[in-house]
Amino acid sequence: MFLLAAEGGHHTPLIVEFINHYLGGPVHAIQMKTTHVLWTKFFSNFDTTPEKVFGGEYTAENAIPWYTIMFVIACILTVILIRIFKGKLSEDDPKQGQLTLEAGFLAIKDLVVRVIGEHGFKYFPVVATFAVLVLISNLMGLFPLFMAPTASVNVTFALAISSFIYYNYVGISENGIVKHLGHLTGPRLPLIMTIIITPLIFSVELISNMIRPFTLGVRLFANMFADEKIFMEITGLYPPFTQIGIPLLLTGLAVFVALVQTLVFTLLSMIYISEVSHPPHEHHGEEDHTDGHIEPAAVHA
Repeated sequence: MFLLAAEGGHHTPLIVEFINHYLGGPVHAIQMKTTHVLWTKFFSNFDTTPEKVFGGEYTAENAIPWYTIMFVIACILTVILIRIFKGKLSEDDPKQGQLTLEAGFLAIKDLVVRVIGEHGFKYFPVVATFAVLVLISNLMGLFPLFMAPTASVNVTFALAISSFIYYNYVGISENGIVKHLGHLTGPRLPLIMTIIITPLIFSVELISNMIRPFTLGVRLFANMFADEKIFMEITGLYPPFTQIGIPLLLTGLAVFVALVQTLVFTLLSMIYISEVSHPPHEHHGEEDHTDGHIEPAAVHA
């Protein structure tokens, strides 16, 4: 609730007001007949209302949240920018855009191979999509009329849940549901210790895995939200003096934060995949779930 309330300090971009002006009415009418009815019924069990929980009123002006609009724009920009960078592919005379795209491709590919292994290249499309989409979402806050959708906990939780669902899908599809859950039981132990220790390890690992969407989403949201708040607070201390030169320095810092947070989110997603994915020949071995228990400790550190 604190995180949801924290987003209320954002100024609504003009593009959000524009879209809500034309589309907010129909969307609001649908919301009042569907989601609002469901939320009202749910929160009535706790003697409260959706308006008190989420803050504000449901109106046509805020029917489509700013973070939804910004994330859709981020998805569109991702496709457009990749097509622009790709241009007309050429082996003899590659353009700067193509070279930039190839450098990014090789960087992500190298990271995938190092973290997951050679067999992990088949997961490259999903990992690369996460990387590019999160990076563009992080950088959008640096441009006028836009805000970083990753400065909203709703967007970062959606991304984190997508990562969580995907790596569990990989684990189940490669190992089956039993072996996938088996990798949470830790190393093989003598019979007596198995009866006592294994259930405890399984419980701890299960809880640890279940809270990953929360930690992954909060980490990205907190850093991007804090970055935007720091920028606004510092530049607004003593205008116009703090609005000359200082924004340029803060912009450099914001770009660095955007890059680092993109790397962290992508790297953690790859580590999660590496825990449940193994080279084909390892599926026939007896010790297939002991290797995946080394890196999680580093992830939670």
